[in-house]
Amino acid sequence: MKKFGLTLLTAFIGGAMALGTYKVIENKYADNMTFEQKQKVYFTSNPSAPITSSAGEVDFTQAAAAVTPAVVYIRVTYQNDAGDDKQSELQQMFGNMFGQQMRPQGVEQASGSGVIISPDGYIVTNNHVVEKADKITVNTNDHRTFQAKVIGTDPNTDLALIKISATDLPIVKLGNSDDAKVGEWVLAVGNPFNLTSTVTAGIVSAKGRNIGIIGSEDNQDQNPFGRTSNDGPRTNKSIESFIQTDAAINPGNSGGALVNTKGELIGINSAIASQTGSYEGYGFAIPINLAKKVLNDIERYGAVKRGFVGVSFTELNPDVAEQLKTSVTNGLYVRDIVPGGGAQEAGIKAGDVIVKVENTPVYESSDLQERVGELQPGDKIHLTVLRDGSEKTFTVTLKGDLPAATRTAAVTKSAAELFNKLGASFMPVSKEQKAKFHIQSGVVVTQVRPGRLFDDTEIPVGSVITSINRHAIANIADMDNAITNTRNGLLVISGLYPDGTAFSNTFQVQ
Repeated sequence: MKKFGLTLLTAFIGGAMALGTYKVIENKYADNMTFEQKQKVYFTSNPSAPITSSAGEVDFTQAAAAVTPAVVYIRVTYQNDAGDDKQSELQQMFGNMFGQQMRPQGVEQASGSGVIISPDGYIVTNNHVVEKADKITVNTNDHRTFQAKVIGTDPNTDLALIKISATDLPIVKLGNSDDAKVGEWVLAVGNPFNLTSTVTAGIVSAKGRNIGIIGSEDNQDQNPFGRTSNDGPRTNKSIESFIQTDAAINPGNSGGALVNTKGELIGINSAIASQTGSYEGYGFAIPINLAKKVLNDIERYGAVKRGFVGVSFTELNPDVAEQLKTSVTNGLYVRDIVPGGGAQEAGIKAGDVIVKVENTPVYESSDLQERVGELQPGDKIHLTVLRDGSEKTFTVTLKGDLPAATRTAAVTKSAAELFNKLGASFMPVSKEQKAKFHIQSGVVVTQVRPGRLFDDTEIPVGSVITSINRHAIANIADMDNAITNTRNGLLVISGLYPDGTAFSNTFQVQ
């Protein structure tokens, strides 16, 4: 009996030490953790009963109960240009998933969804939900209301990361979208038609869908997705590899969760196939494995550190192959090579056909783009090309030009709306930048969003902000304090352009 008691005591002490170790790790290294690492600490410290997959009798109640508390309702307010009666092309292409529109001129409102992925208030949503936002209001499932700020966006994947000032929030567990199987049951959770916390069920209909919607300027009147034809060389700026599902997705679902029956997030709902703007059979979600990389980069660097292969290409099919006078009908035909890019350095040439990535066959651009989109500059990827009838494999080192830096800081609730009006993302200046510009402190602009104040006054990426309203700026917290101290609605921002030229711009923000 004593031996049993000693064993039990030893197990209890061991468990307590493990939990304590996780708490120490959580406090000491939280600033350098990825969202996935933060989640591992969270779920280790807050264990819950495992959710079983629906293999026999279909039952979604456990998954719905686990996910719904962490899916939020997002309302945005923005200024519409007077006299512009046209709906935005992007909104048309997304089948009105942006939500319900009011006030056709002047101040407008719209709605969407978001998913809490970190207990300290980070929320993932779609870029097209918040890209114009001056004010972002987040309503949680427990009926609390917060003001949010945009940490950063990535139009190339239609993702955005926003933040609210809150702690101990419920989160959705990040899954592995690569493991999702065609025919697998999934749930879509969001806020369609302003109906909060709506859950619908369906299956994964297809994976790796490239529907030509992101970054397309060629909006075809009869095309429910926007551009779908591949009528020329495609670059790897816009990344599409959607999970297709027949779970009902409607206006307002944008930015909501696509989860498996274990309650794991495998996609962010983004688009629908529709002639009417409402659900007609298929929706499309951004794979979470692609989103993880994008969101972690935005949180750490203020923008996405994207690696590039350094080629432009065209998807092959029998018709395209005939035009290009090649006998190969599957793969990606390399049209051009970027000088100094990774592909050129590896030995890939124009006229090659990319047929495999990491030894996996390539049939569509999404087969390559999704894999590259999950990697960083400096990472290596193995591409197999067909040249003169023979396959050759090359190791390509991805290129990029965004320097490493410290993570962006959280913003206070009171500064969120003014911060969003600036329309930019920032990170503290590095030692090299301090020496280059002969400054003691500042923040560098890492992203400028179209139609916002920084864009209107042509403050480009790479500029350094040194003061706001005569308050010295060293980090994002300093910006929060400075932009709330405006006089007569005027915001005076001073700094240096990338070439070192000084500027001082005055904004009217009220």
